[in-house]
Amino acid sequence: MAVPLREKIAYALGDAASGGITWKIMSIAFPMFFTHVFGLTFADAAALMLTARIFDVFTDPLMGSIADRTKTRWGTYRPWLIFGSIPFGIIFALLLFTPELGMTGKRIWAYGFYLLMMAVYTAVNVPYGSLLGVMTTDDDEKNQFSAFRMVGAYAMGFITLIIFPYLQKMIGGTEQHQYAVLGAFFGLVAAAMTLACGLLTRERHKPIIAEKFSFKQFADLFRNKPWVYMTSVAFCTNFFNGFRYAVAGYMITYCLGGDVTIGRFIINYTMFMAFSEVTCMIFGALSPAFTRWVGSKRMAFVWASVICCVFSVGYFFIPMDAAYIWAMVAVSMLASVGAGLYSPLIWSMYADVADYATEKNGTSSTGLIFSSGTMAQKFGGAISGSLIALLLGYAGLVSHTDMTTGETIVVIVNEESVRTMVWALFSLFPAVIAAIMALLAYKFPLKK
Repeated sequence: MAVPLREKIAYALGDAASGGITWKIMSIAFPMFFTHVFGLTFADAAALMLTARIFDVFTDPLMGSIADRTKTRWGTYRPWLIFGSIPFGIIFALLLFTPELGMTGKRIWAYGFYLLMMAVYTAVNVPYGSLLGVMTTDDDEKNQFSAFRMVGAYAMGFITLIIFPYLQKMIGGTEQHQYAVLGAFFGLVAAAMTLACGLLTRERHKPIIAEKFSFKQFADLFRNKPWVYMTSVAFCTNFFNGFRYAVAGYMITYCLGGDVTIGRFIINYTMFMAFSEVTCMIFGALSPAFTRWVGSKRMAFVWASVICCVFSVGYFFIPMDAAYIWAMVAVSMLASVGAGLYSPLIWSMYADVADYATEKNGTSSTGLIFSSGTMAQKFGGAISGSLIALLLGYAGLVSHTDMTTGETIVVIVNEESVRTMVWALFSLFPAVIAAIMALLAYKFPLKK
C-alpha cells in the first residue's frame, strides 16, 4: 500500500528542523560565531568541535541501541521525536546566547551547551533516521522518503540561509544580541517541526528487537562489510560539506573583502551558500529518477561524487576577485548538483544495510546502524571544522578576546597565506574528499 503524500511531507519536516535549521546554522554560522562573536580563540573553537564529536562516538551508537529497544504506545522511534522536540529547541537557543562571563566562564558555557546540543540532537535525529526502516518495506517508497527528507532539509536550509542576514538587520543591536534572538526564533521553529514529524508519521512495521543488550551487536557492525563502506562514505559526505559551509564566511570576508554588493543585492556568506542549497533541493528531488536512470544506488553515488570532485577543483582556478562572484556562485552550484544527488541515497542505502544486517543476524539493529551514520556525518563535520580552525591559525589568522572590553580581536599575520588557505579549503580539500567518496561508493558491496 502506498504511503500518503502528507506523511512523506511530515517526515520531511524532521530533517527540515535538524538538517535545514539547526545543523545548517551550526555548520555555516558557528565557526565564525564562536571566534568572531562569542569570543573563543581558534584553538578553543577547534578543540570544542573535536571534543563534541569524540563524545558522539559513544552517544550515537548507544542511542541507536536504546532506540531499538524502546516500546511505547507511540511506537519505537516516534516518541523520541515527540518528547525530544522541546529540549531540542531550548538548548539550541541557549547555545547561541553569549553570557556576560569571563573567558573561563564562556568556555564552560560553550562546551556545556555544545555537548548538550549534540546529545539532544542525537536523541532526536538517530530515531528519526531509524524511522525510515519501519514506515515501509518497499524499496522505491524508501527512496521517495529519503528524497522528501533531503528536499525538506535543503529547502529549509535555503530559507534559513536566505533570511538569516535580513533577520539580523531587522533585529539590530550588537551581533551577540542578534544571534541570541535568532537562536530563540529558530529553536522554536525547529521544535515545532520535530514535534509535527513525530505526531504525523506512522510506524507500520515492528522491528525484530533483541531483548537483551549485548556488545555483540557492536562487534557485528564491524563484521558487516556494507556497513563499514557506508559509514566511511557518510563520514566523507559531511567532511565534504563541512569544509564548504564552514569556510564560506571566511572566504567572503578574507578573499573577497567582505559582502559583495550588486545593485541592491547583497551576497554575504549565508546568501552565497543559499544558492547551493536550492541546487541541492532540486537535485535531491531528482535523485530517485537519476538512480533509476543510472541503474543502481551505488553507481548513482559514484557519479554524484565525481561531479562534486570535478567542479570543486574547477572552483580553485576562478580568480580571487569579487568581480567574478557570479562565476563563483555558478561553479559552487554545479558542485552542489552532486551533493543533491547523493544526499537521499545515503539514508536509503543505510536502510539496505539495516535490512542486510537483520537478514544476516536475525535481529533488528536499525537504530544502531542509522546512529552510526549520524555519528559518521557529525564526526566528519567536526574534524573538518577543527581542521579549518587549526589550518587558518597555521596560515596566520589569530583571534583573542580583549580582557578589558570583552571584544573579539582577529589579527591577520600573513594575509596572502590566509587567502590561499581559505580558497583551497573551499575547493581543493573538498575535491580530494569527493574523490575518496567516489572510490568507496564504487566498492560498496550491495548492488541495489
